[in-house]
Amino acid sequence: MLDANVIRADPEGIRRMLVCRNKSTEVLDRFLSVDSEWRSLTDENNRLRKVRNEVSMQISKMGGGSDKDSKIAEMRGVAKTIDMNDTKMAELELIRDDCILNIPNIPHPSVPVGKDSTENIVVYERGERKTFDFEPKPHWQIAEDLDIIDFERGVKVAGSGFYCLKGDGARLERALINYFLDTHADQGYTEVFPPAVVNKAALTGTGQYPNLKDDMYFIEKDDMFLNPTAEVPVTNLFMDEIFSREQLPILYTAYLPSFRREVGKHADTKGIIRVHEFNKVEMVRFVLPETSYDALEVLRGNAEQLIEGLGLPYRVLLLCTGDMSFSCSKCYDIELYAPADGVWLEASSCSNFTDFQARRARIKYRPEPHMKSEFIHTLNGSGLALPRTMVAILENYQNKDGTVTVPDVLRKYMRGKEIIG
Repeated sequence: MLDANVIRADPEGIRRMLVCRNKSTEVLDRFLSVDSEWRSLTDENNRLRKVRNEVSMQISKMGGGSDKDSKIAEMRGVAKTIDMNDTKMAELELIRDDCILNIPNIPHPSVPVGKDSTENIVVYERGERKTFDFEPKPHWQIAEDLDIIDFERGVKVAGSGFYCLKGDGARLERALINYFLDTHADQGYTEVFPPAVVNKAALTGTGQYPNLKDDMYFIEKDDMFLNPTAEVPVTNLFMDEIFSREQLPILYTAYLPSFRREVGKHADTKGIIRVHEFNKVEMVRFVLPETSYDALEVLRGNAEQLIEGLGLPYRVLLLCTGDMSFSCSKCYDIELYAPADGVWLEASSCSNFTDFQARRARIKYRPEPHMKSEFIHTLNGSGLALPRTMVAILENYQNKDGTVTVPDVLRKYMRGKEIIG
């Protein structure tokens, strides 16, 4: 979340930011109104407490009599007013804090202003798009023909938007997870395996709550949520902690299943491009504030290394203000090319959140042992999301006879298997 003082210092700048991010400015207006009332009551209580202290000193020096009784009665009235103001201020604080939770992060100056994904900027495209001497099949047809996926039984078990991998399909998924995690370990990340259920505090810490609460699976009886992305549990492992400068940066990677309701996003799209449950490997960085934008470029490079190892064509997009997620200040999307339909599929988002998440989750560092603690900067990137990576592999590595060639880097995880057939 943003520092309240940042909003107070430049409310019109925040208003312009909200417009650029396609957000309503009502939340800002409400914040300004409530905050103004809260500050007015704060000033009044400070004045009343000063008066009460001064009069109390006078009373302590007075003898008996009506003047003393009158001042005591007057101070009782002052105390009652202070208590009433404190109660009102506590109510206003709750409203103000809720407003702040619903104001997104401020985009970095390098982020292009735009209304939606059509105004994202293609930074570059790498790898050659494969040409075929036959009509390439879509991934779902390839997978069904090879009997490595079972859509019907996945739906039988869980419903629309779920599927079951089997045989070499399941093995390929596991190979990708191991390849991603091993590569990240070589890049300097420490592997963790956090819980796949998260509480509301964790979701609030990374900005998914309340912003995306309708897109998550809620376990009502336990007041818990199924993990929407490993960014949530990994980032919040350090909730309410303070690091020394020497401990940073901290680099974590994690594999977890992720769950999203995908409300209004056509989760029943053919195949596995948009589903309710998917595997994903995540990278999370906890860094010094002055290094975070350089760290974003490194993070993006870490994700790209995975794709280059797989030999897949891809492109990098710089997202515009209207397409960025709620919490990030700058974001790159990395998209894989799927040749059957000639489309680009997002497989990774690499984001810098500056101190936005750290402020919500209260994650700090101390610049020097004697200095006041400050908020760190957090970043995360998918490395990678499995379903769309699987789609790109099946479609780019398909052969005329219906088989699929296994990328070289995955063969050691597939017991040396070179062809899925």
